[in-house]
Amino acid sequence: MTTVRAVITDWGGVLTSPLNEAVQAWLAADRIDADRYLSVMREWVRQAYDGDGRNPIHGLEDGTLDPAEFERLLAAELLTVDGGPVPHEGLISRMFAAFAPVEAMYEALRGVRAAGARTALLSNSWGNDYPRDLFAELFDAVVISCEVGMRKPDERIFRHAVDLLGLAPAECVFIDDIDHNVRAAEAVGMLAIHHREAAETIGALRDLGVLR
Repeated sequence: MTTVRAVITDWGGVLTSPLNEAVQAWLAADRIDADRYLSVMREWVRQAYDGDGRNPIHGLEDGTLDPAEFERLLAAELLTVDGGPVPHEGLISRMFAAFAPVEAMYEALRGVRAAGARTALLSNSWGNDYPRDLFAELFDAVVISCEVGMRKPDERIFRHAVDLLGLAPAECVFIDDIDHNVRAAEAVGMLAIHHREAAETIGALRDLGVLR
């Protein structure tokens, strides 16, 4: 069995509190019709992961669609609970305002590095504000989709992250909360952990020998 020498992790939903919790808080705060939002987002997500064409999520994540334009497109599809328009300016910031760091996962990454393995961030960006001041202590490499013109689950972005670490895919374990991305990482030869909660993921890292 190949020794695991690196941990590559997603950001939103792994190093942060769950996305659905942030979205629910945003829908309530902005008084957005939740059923309408879910209907729009289900279709956009389906197209982004299963469809052959492009859509706003695809463009936002690979950097071909400006975040401000994405905000306009999404707001135009939404209504408030009383049928009014949803303001588009600052929509992404409001959507993710309730994101909170999962300190146990941050400590796990520090522990992985202290144990001698390498670490990388591999994130599909939605125009998010990342805690970039922490990157130097947490990661040996950072890959953010809109900055490299590729997005998960494209195999090229996984290979790019692995190449930055100077390792083979089989020497890396990838953590993500989205099953499509987990399966894509496995398809290029990486080990993968489908993240559900911190204790389970940390236990899996210990089982792989990259965390004491």
